[in-house]
Amino acid sequence: MTFRLMAVTRPFVHPSTSLGVTLSPPKGQGNVLSAMTTLIFVVALTACGPSAQDARTGGTSPGSGPSLVSLDGSSTVFPISEAIAEEFQKVEKETRVTVGISGTGGGFQKFCRAEIDIADASRPISASEIAACEKSGVQFIELPIAYDGIAIAVHPKATWADKITVAELKTIWAADAQGKVTKWSQVRNAWPDREMHLFGAGVDSGTYDYFTEAINGKAKASRGDFTSSEDDNVLVQGIANDELALGFLPFAYFEGNKQKLKLVPVDDGKGENGEGAIKPSADTIRDGTYAPLSRPVFIYVSTKATARPEVQKFVEYYLKNADTLAREVGYVGLGDSIYTLMLDRFAKRTPGSVFAGQNTVGVTIEELLARESGK
Repeated sequence: MTFRLMAVTRPFVHPSTSLGVTLSPPKGQGNVLSAMTTLIFVVALTACGPSAQDARTGGTSPGSGPSLVSLDGSSTVFPISEAIAEEFQKVEKETRVTVGISGTGGGFQKFCRAEIDIADASRPISASEIAACEKSGVQFIELPIAYDGIAIAVHPKATWADKITVAELKTIWAADAQGKVTKWSQVRNAWPDREMHLFGAGVDSGTYDYFTEAINGKAKASRGDFTSSEDDNVLVQGIANDELALGFLPFAYFEGNKQKLKLVPVDDGKGENGEGAIKPSADTIRDGTYAPLSRPVFIYVSTKATARPEVQKFVEYYLKNADTLAREVGYVGLGDSIYTLMLDRFAKRTPGSVFAGQNTVGVTIEELLARESGK
């Protein structure tokens, strides 16, 4: 299966992609020898590839081929990691980088089982995930790599939806709204008495966790009767094809599809974040005034994996180029000074999470670093 951010033209090869050899079933006895020869050829190719153990550890046996760096997790972080991986492999031609897209939760499951080197995450690691990593002896380094906002999007024909409040979002997405709040007019009287069709991130997604905590006050506390997917392109297509749709998705995916979708500004009701409804943008996401739906996104690096030169080189390359490539694919860079601090954090192999397993809504990178230094 191929996953891609629709605004980005970079090709992506999923780590589960096969060797690319197609076996056609023999049509008659005369094709038996040909089929057997092809089968032997495929087996020979497979024998030359990474072993099952190599796939789990991210390493390769001596002389078996290119070194391997493996990432998996957030669909939000995927476009950044995919762009970094593509550019890195142009420089380090003997290293192969695979980038999966199983969602933040799915990525952490693999990471805490030591199946991958790096987890992409659109939220901080949770207390239960920290415990799972500790149980299996996986230590990690937490590295913020960009900012993202969660966009509220509707179909362009939904002319009535010109802004929305956090309270109205809670009316729509609260757990007790399931089967009850089904029409636009139930959210705001002036809105049409027509069905509302909801789209949002899948339950393994960090975007889902962050959105539900920011809007409903508790991660994963939400109605369940909506179209969900860990693939944000599915959400884009769903909203773009339904004039009664409303959904939430990473801002970069909106930016890449703005001709198909309409952005709905959000009013958090707090004057310190600006008066009225605020649209997500590079500036409002970076300074946190697009509240409460601005957030940092992360990579988590296995401390054990950093003993391998290819992993060390990849992470250093990631941090040195994240500002440019994050902006290229629609995200908000942290700035040179923050990436320098992250390089220092990585060089020192600073372990653990400064969030201590808490998904703190509205925390900026600056606040995160101040918390770590004890200020």
